Amino acid sequence: MFGMSHETFLLLDAVVTVIGLIVLITKFKFHPFIALTIAAAFLGLTSGMPTGTIIKAFQDGFGGVLGFVGIILALGTMLGKMMAESGGADQIAQTLIRAFGKDKVQWAMMFAAFLVGIPLFFEIGFVLLIPLVFIVARRTGVSIIKIGIPLLAGLSAVHGLVPPHPGPLLAIGIFGADIGKTILYGLIVALPTAIIAGPIFGTFIAKHIPGHPNQELVDQLARETNAAELPSFSITLITVLSPVFLMLLKTFADVVLPDGNLFRVWMDMIGHPISALLLALLLSLYTFGYKQGIGSSQMLKWLDASLAPTAAIILIIGAGGGFKQMLVTSGVGDVIGHMAVSAQISPILLAWLVAAVIRIATGSATVATITGAGIVVPVVGMMPGVNRELLVLATGAGSLILSHVNDAGFWLVKQYFNMTVAETFKTWTAMETILSVVGLIFILLLSLVI
Repeated sequence: MFGMSHETFLLLDAVVTVIGLIVLITKFKFHPFIALTIAAAFLGLTSGMPTGTIIKAFQDGFGGVLGFVGIILALGTMLGKMMAESGGADQIAQTLIRAFGKDKVQWAMMFAAFLVGIPLFFEIGFVLLIPLVFIVARRTGVSIIKIGIPLLAGLSAVHGLVPPHPGPLLAIGIFGADIGKTILYGLIVALPTAIIAGPIFGTFIAKHIPGHPNQELVDQLARETNAAELPSFSITLITVLSPVFLMLLKTFADVVLPDGNLFRVWMDMIGHPISALLLALLLSLYTFGYKQGIGSSQMLKWLDASLAPTAAIILIIGAGGGFKQMLVTSGVGDVIGHMAVSAQISPILLAWLVAAVIRIATGSATVATITGAGIVVPVVGMMPGVNRELLVLATGAGSLILSHVNDAGFWLVKQYFNMTVAETFKTWTAMETILSVVGLIFILLLSLVI
């Protein structure tokens, strides 16, 4: 077509489609769900797919993703809501702050965010923990930036790298990775990455930008709670980490036990992400609910309220799955895969780079993960021995880079920390970029030993 080979045309078609997707989101302010749906239809039509196949491919991709991620998203959100409303997150933060002391309070905030962030969306974790930043800053006299950046790093690291967050889960489904191994590798990468981007960078940048919190927000949010009314630290920790433990136990059983072993059979069911999160949610109804004297009607209100904010995210993820399937069915994915193999580009570096470019352009980590994984997945079949779990992590790391003015998180941090745009670039944007680049370095180092 137009004097080009079919493969060249498909590649150009994909480039035009992705640019169009970015323009729709950034220039014309289309909702990502609508933009992804339009992009998928455009790619299907222009690549020469039959109209019936276009609809079916989109439906298969949409349903295939939400059949797993949608359920996980709902269960994880409800678990996070129970922890937030019961005061469990507050208990984790207060306990760590007491353990670390004033001089190392920034480390306490990073670890608190890292633990609390495992079952929570970044935005929910941020709104939940930001009062603690204000309280601690007021109690200790420590710079709000020195305390706040480690908290942001802890939340963002697990959001991009550790299931059951939607980005890593989505990439797991696309790449066919093992969730237990991904959690293990994700924690290995995320913790040192968060330390470098959080307490270490936060201590440095606070010397130049100490920050001055908005007094109205401090007065409104810095409400100190009575520790006696909160769930205990041990109970909170057991409840929050129980799904992670079950999924890791399933992976361990799969590695050391033979097929057909009774314990392995049961762990394959109990340690499945859906089962593990369901069991953790049921446990939270007791530990964060009945044990705290909270009635069934109140818990029902919390659970109902928790699902509303996830509706848009679920639709974006589903449409992203449809777009990914269009890339595969049209043959674009195979062309990109062959090019990567011929150019001898590291699949891990390719996954990070594609996700990073889309993240910078669209401001959406979710869109970057979905599109990046869909573009890179054909490489997996062409390069035997590629570690799929590390591809998941590389895509997640790329999706974190260079948050700027097209990202809602940029403005959220700016307003709460009462910074100028320039100060937000020097703190939040720099921290996100450090997370992405350092995360990639650790992933590449990990690829040398596994």
